[in-house]
Amino acid sequence: MDAGLPARRRREMAAAISGAGRCRLSKVGAGRRPPPARVRVAVRLRPFVDGTAGENDTPCVRGLDSCSLEIANWRNHQETLKYQFDAFYGERSSQQDIYAGSVQPILRHLLEGQNASVLAYGPTGAGKTHTMLGSPEQPGVIPRALMDLLQLTREEGAEGRPWALSVTMSYLEIYQEKVLDLLEPSSGDLVIREDCRGNILIPGLTQKPITSFADFERHFLPASRNRTVGATRLNQRSSRSHAVLLVKVDQRERLAPFRQREGKLYLIDLAGSEDNRRTGNKGLRLKESGAINTSLFVLGKVVDALNQGLPRVPYRDSKLTRLLQDSLGGSAHSILIANIAPERRFYLDTVSALNFAARSKEVINRPFTNESLQLPVLAPVKLSQKELLGPSEAKRARGPEEEETESPELPIAPASASQKLSPLQKLSSMDPAMLERLLSLDRLLGSQGSQGTPLLSTPKRERMVLMKTVEEKDLEIERLKMKQKELEAKVLAQEAADPKEKENYSTTMLRPLARRTVTVAKPLKKAVVMPLQLIQEQAASPNAKIHILKKKGRKRKLESLDASQPEKAEDGWELQISPELLAHGRQKILDLLNEGSARDLRSLQRIGQKKAQLIVGWRELHGPFSQANILGLAAGQGCGPS
Repeated sequence: MDAGLPARRRREMAAAISGAGRCRLSKVGAGRRPPPARVRVAVRLRPFVDGTAGENDTPCVRGLDSCSLEIANWRNHQETLKYQFDAFYGERSSQQDIYAGSVQPILRHLLEGQNASVLAYGPTGAGKTHTMLGSPEQPGVIPRALMDLLQLTREEGAEGRPWALSVTMSYLEIYQEKVLDLLEPSSGDLVIREDCRGNILIPGLTQKPITSFADFERHFLPASRNRTVGATRLNQRSSRSHAVLLVKVDQRERLAPFRQREGKLYLIDLAGSEDNRRTGNKGLRLKESGAINTSLFVLGKVVDALNQGLPRVPYRDSKLTRLLQDSLGGSAHSILIANIAPERRFYLDTVSALNFAARSKEVINRPFTNESLQLPVLAPVKLSQKELLGPSEAKRARGPEEEETESPELPIAPASASQKLSPLQKLSSMDPAMLERLLSLDRLLGSQGSQGTPLLSTPKRERMVLMKTVEEKDLEIERLKMKQKELEAKVLAQEAADPKEKENYSTTMLRPLARRTVTVAKPLKKAVVMPLQLIQEQAASPNAKIHILKKKGRKRKLESLDASQPEKAEDGWELQISPELLAHGRQKILDLLNEGSARDLRSLQRIGQKKAQLIVGWRELHGPFSQANILGLAAGQGCGPS
């Protein structure tokens, strides 16, 4: 395969890439949109397959020039349909012509941290896999692109260059809407995710580092045998899945500010659309054909939505379009190679492929540089407590016993050259976290061979600012110490001048705060009004105590009176029963018992319908009543007959 790529062409390509502003930063700001880049479309017409062309069989497609072609109009055979693309490769075009004319120019974008993609599209049997893979005698796009890309990365990442480059590869297929890892077939169906920056990624996908073309072949050739293929009437080795080769180029800047770039190259061999009436698919082949046609139909919908500017682009309707989100309407430099067949029996498939290619060249992508800034990771430095504290703080932290048992001072060992010239030893008053980082960076520079670089080899302006900050902090600490000493001297002078005032001050300061007195409201006294009959009963009992409401002055209160003691004549309100009123009440009740009806008797207290009927019956049987007990009637008791 190395013979197919002349050394002269490699040198010319490397010179063109190195001279085109090597590793420039993208000038697109956060508020500006990246410049547009249209999807470039190339059409390749394969020759007649041996044994299929008859004596009178003429091709249905004819090339006009290097960018246009014409095809017969099936509605009117006297007319032709003309198409114009970015490139047209006829029957006699070689693999080298297609690669050098369409694919090779986009490889330079990978070294700028941008993405690129190459898609092979067309009906089954049109030569897509041959265009992408080729043969040992005629290598296709994939081996040629990897050979040139690895050569470029070796040249750009050589010693002495500002960037260190590394290349990794991944290989997958989309079979019946399942993402399968061809480098690790046992991993199963993988998921497609999108990160916070909108980049499409597949967690769990195997990545193999490659440094030479031999490494690429060692991983790629066994993985290619894992791809699903099958025999149909039109193709003995028909691809039953979409194959995607993903190549990542990582760049890391060797010097400050340690930028990082990542460029991705997608090399995609799409499965061809199939007409099951001509392919004779049945069973599993029919199911595979349905999945392929569905994904290609969604791909057409995505292209139409992008051209029409619809608010929703159906990327998520298929795994294929989800994976091609960067290639169509995304951030990649995309090349679409439409493969067509010259035979008239492929006429409808050829017209469909040309129409899709014509719509695809109107899709606009916006590539940008994937660049990030990351500082080198430093190993954490553990400092002891004595190193973090200043000399006065460390002496204060030691106890008196430790000071007594401390051995006499030993001669201090001479410091190294880096320690003599480094001013970091004077920064004991700085923040411990900042001090730790500065010390670790100073040690790192010392290990790299820097001899006595003053203050971490920073620029002069930054060094002066840092030193000014250190001086200001030292002055502030000294000012606070002086203020503390003045306050202590002032307090001592006041104590010596007036010891009595000191005692008063101490007693005042130590006096507890006066507690707030909380008054609890006294419960209100309640007066209970009891029935007259109940009061008489309680008065009749020898040990009964009754409560009588009286009035004394302006206050009202309850008094407990003993019924056995004679009542005292006092000014106030009290309850008394008149004998005449009591006799009149008895007579009235007696008349009601002797002359009243059952309805009149129910007006008495606790006399219902049943008791009233009993009283009337008793009176008719035994005669009128002679006396009545008022208390008994009030309590619900009976009355005696005469």
